[in-house]
Amino acid sequence: MNHPYDAILLVSFGGPEGMDEVMPFLDNVLRGRNVPEERKREVAHHYEMFGGVSPINQQNRELIAALRRELDAHGIDLPIYWGNRNWHPLLPDTMRQMARDGVRRALAFVTSAYSSYSGCRQYRENIQQAQLEAGPEAPRVDKIRVFYNHPGFIEANVERIREAFAHFPEERHSDVHLIFTAHSIPLAMAECCDYEAQLLETCRLVAEKLGHGSWRLVYQSRSGSPAQQWLEPDIGDYLREAKNAGLKDVIISPIGFISDHMEILYDLDTEARAIAEDLGLNMVRARTVGTHPAFISMIRELIAERLDPNSQRRALGARGPHQDFCPATCCLPFNPSKRRLHE
Repeated sequence: MNHPYDAILLVSFGGPEGMDEVMPFLDNVLRGRNVPEERKREVAHHYEMFGGVSPINQQNRELIAALRRELDAHGIDLPIYWGNRNWHPLLPDTMRQMARDGVRRALAFVTSAYSSYSGCRQYRENIQQAQLEAGPEAPRVDKIRVFYNHPGFIEANVERIREAFAHFPEERHSDVHLIFTAHSIPLAMAECCDYEAQLLETCRLVAEKLGHGSWRLVYQSRSGSPAQQWLEPDIGDYLREAKNAGLKDVIISPIGFISDHMEILYDLDTEARAIAEDLGLNMVRARTVGTHPAFISMIRELIAERLDPNSQRRALGARGPHQDFCPATCCLPFNPSKRRLHE
């Protein structure tokens, strides 16, 4: 196939893989942010509970291996590189390796399905900074579109939730309340992107495929000053609301994430589960899409549609497929005009 790309680049968050890596990793994550030392130590303890190992790196290795098999099966002969924002393999190091290997232009798959500053624009900034550090021989990198409404993403989430429903007797399925979670972001950031609207569309599409009308989108893992407004409700607060409303059975689906990393293991499997048990709620947590075959097939489709402009661009719902290239004003961290009004 005649196309301009000669590599695939997987871009992700990164995570520590041992106790000695936890604090250096958090230093990278929190660099430039005014986070108290005690808060950093608190987060470090979350990792220490799991031996200092975040599952995200291993899950990315498994995703790359599954994608390699999928690309090979469909005749897409492009090498796959991997670079992280916050921990090894770091994106600048990967970019230097790509330059040494003679890669001229790559397609980047970012492990975030939605448009937001931290999930889209910041990754593009990370790529640009890595290109500067790699020097003039660094390859051009084009980001693959966000995929919140792609049929493969929806199908994979639907099947993960069906697995969770199997933990309840069939006669109780109609009474199970489905709680979708995503990472909360500041309201000032949410006003500058389609994050919340895209999340709601994903939830709607998944619930529609399931034929399940009892659901709600809530948020988790917020950080920062308590005085700053973030997207709500928080998962812990909502579980208490659910109990007060008389609900007994809940499924938590982390729809905002694609892998079971630390914010799933601690914020949901540890904190939220403890709240649910204290309230007497029957809680089952659905798995993220991970390496579900429909999700891996989706990634291959997203690559193929950029290799061949005549390929079908699949998307569900009225919003249609997202654009390939983001405008300069896309996913800003805050609204500059509102910032000036407050200053």
